[in-house]
Amino acid sequence: MIKFIAAWLLVINVVSFAMFGMDKWKAKHKKYRIPESTLLLLAVLGGSVGAVCGMDFFRHKTLHKKFRLGLPLILAVQVLLAAGWLWYSR
Repeated sequence: MIKFIAAWLLVINVVSFAMFGMDKWKAKHKKYRIPESTLLLLAVLGGSVGAVCGMDFFRHKTLHKKFRLGLPLILAVQVLLAAGWLWYSR
């Protein structure tokens, strides 16, 4: 089970990071954009580290409150849930 979770987190975080980069590129080139709800959903599904890193690295969505405050909040909740799960499963 741990290997599956680790693989999922690796994949979803790489995808989240890449999606922030793709959306930034699309914004610069006036192409069809990735919906904000999709970017937030990727974070909720476990890609919050990749999303926060992508937001910072690509300097994308940094002025939007729902991303600037929401992504770190999602990450904090996920860290607390993981810590709780590890604490109670030992």
